Amino acid sequence: MAERVLLSRVTADPVSVAACSDLVSASTAGAVVTFEGVVRDHDDGRGVVALEYEAHPTAMEVITRVAAEVAAAHPTVAVAVEHRVGPLRVGDVALACAVSSAHRAEAFAACAALIDEVKAQVPIWKKQDFTDGTSEWVASLG
Repeated sequence: MAERVLLSRVTADPVSVAACSDLVSASTAGAVVTFEGVVRDHDDGRGVVALEYEAHPTAMEVITRVAAEVAAAHPTVAVAVEHRVGPLRVGDVALACAVSSAHRAEAFAACAALIDEVKAQVPIWKKQDFTDGTSEWVASLG
């Protein structure tokens, strides 16, 4: 399984869909599906100026387990996923992932599952700073 999970990490460094895509690309892959979760300037009708992500100490272990579970459920795919923590601005990438497979259907299905499970299981919280000067913490779990 480890040979099909090419990257799984939580990091304070910038994350890159291009880097994830490069890792999973192969001559056997007819499809590479990517996802880039970008900090947007609004949430539920409120203007957002910045976010800050914090991770539980187990977040790295959990994202690695999630990536392995997705790879196990989709045995023809290769996976790369990374989630950023720390302060982010509007337009910054918070979550990057890429999934490759010989065929597009499997790559799309695995990429969708990967995103959903990262958001559901990895213990990362975000603090949103709003244009009105208020802020709130939101769990990315479930």
